[in-house]
Amino acid sequence: MIAEQYGALCRSAARDILGSEQDAEECLNDALLQIWNTIPPVQPENFCAYLLKILRNEALDRYKSGRRSKRGGGQQTAALDELSELLPASDNVLSELEQRELLAAITRFLQSLPQKHRDLFIRRYWRFSSFTDLARDFDMRENNVQVTLSRLRKKLKHYLRGEGLL
Repeated sequence: MIAEQYGALCRSAARDILGSEQDAEECLNDALLQIWNTIPPVQPENFCAYLLKILRNEALDRYKSGRRSKRGGGQQTAALDELSELLPASDNVLSELEQRELLAAITRFLQSLPQKHRDLFIRRYWRFSSFTDLARDFDMRENNVQVTLSRLRKKLKHYLRGEGLL
């Protein structure tokens, strides 16, 4: 039932990260197994968001393990590099409370954006979609996608500074 209701969305999100339909299907199966093992004690408020978070983590783990020998390249690395000045350094790990504050601030920022910009931002930095795919799906030129995302990152940086998180 979960696979029928959320399967297409999940496979699409995993495929954007992994680049393979077969890997996306395996990732979905792993995520569903993890859901099966965690749901009784955990009662998520938003099941779809909970499922997508687990799926994304599974996909990123699979991506990292499959590409350990190939440093660089790929949409994941490029997207995270674009956000590097807004994310904490790996040697400066935030406490769980600070992470929640940062997540809440980013959520508020995204909610303040027009739907198209919010969707563009999420597709690039959550699902790691390429500029080419974004341009096609949002009926934009690749250069416009890059400029729009650059402006959104600057706005996010300004917003996070205003919130005292940078």
